[in-house]
Amino acid sequence: MKQLLLIINPTAGKKKAEKHLAEIVSVFNAAEYDVHIHITSCSGDATNAVRLLGENADIIVCCGGDGTLNETVAGIIDSGLDVPVGYIPAGSTNDFANTLSLSSDVLEAAKQIVSGTPKEYDVGKFGTRYFTYVASFGAFTSTSYATSQSLKNKLGHSAYVWKGIQELTHIKKEHLKIVLDGEDFEDNYLFGAICNSTSVGGIINLKPDLVDMSDGQFEVLLVRYPKNIREFAKCVIDVKKQKFDSELIILRSAKSVEINADPEMAWSLDGEKCEGSEELVIENLHKKIRIVH
Repeated sequence: MKQLLLIINPTAGKKKAEKHLAEIVSVFNAAEYDVHIHITSCSGDATNAVRLLGENADIIVCCGGDGTLNETVAGIIDSGLDVPVGYIPAGSTNDFANTLSLSSDVLEAAKQIVSGTPKEYDVGKFGTRYFTYVASFGAFTSTSYATSQSLKNKLGHSAYVWKGIQELTHIKKEHLKIVLDGEDFEDNYLFGAICNSTSVGGIINLKPDLVDMSDGQFEVLLVRYPKNIREFAKCVIDVKKQKFDSELIILRSAKSVEINADPEMAWSLDGEKCEGSEELVIENLHKKIRIVH
């Protein structure tokens, strides 16, 4: 019988995974999988579970938010495993899942895994850590990891919006030097994202024809810091209209991203907090992971 490691974050989203655990397992049992369940208890636990339990698995399925997927992928890469991943999105925003058009219904997502095929996708490497869809800095970057889990469970995606509104009163500029495939940029920035997804925070959306998640390139979005309220308003409108060729917004595709920044500047990797450094090289690991859908 095929072996399936099921990693579940019981606190993600509105605890959908916990409510439907028996039904999820039944879907996999019906497809002749012997299911080994690991329920996470703390940050980093999904990565450790993969390292300890993933060696004999024919497929590793994670159920939770984008952070749970991030930890699962990190465990697979660090362990040198060549095993496909299934993702049952049960978080509050699920940017990566939205890009892949994965069902938000946990049982339907499980069925998609059973009937799906593995497809190769790029993974970003940020120092010693990884990201599946975005590394971001600047405005609202802390929203995803600073919003309490209880508020996320009560309000879902609205919790991020509420926390983002609170951050408006203390947005600051970040000065960065950035090299994208040899092209230099230096300015004060409001926000930046090195991404491999059509959705970032459920707020910024890129057109699907701009994003190929297995082409060996990132989409890099940089928003210059507005000099006055008029520029700020224009920036908001341009983002909403997906107008990424304005004076304040830069959108490029790049295989290599080199950054010089304040080492104290906070980063977010797939919605999880990450410490920065003065000099960063962000690598694209081409077709590093296989996701079943």
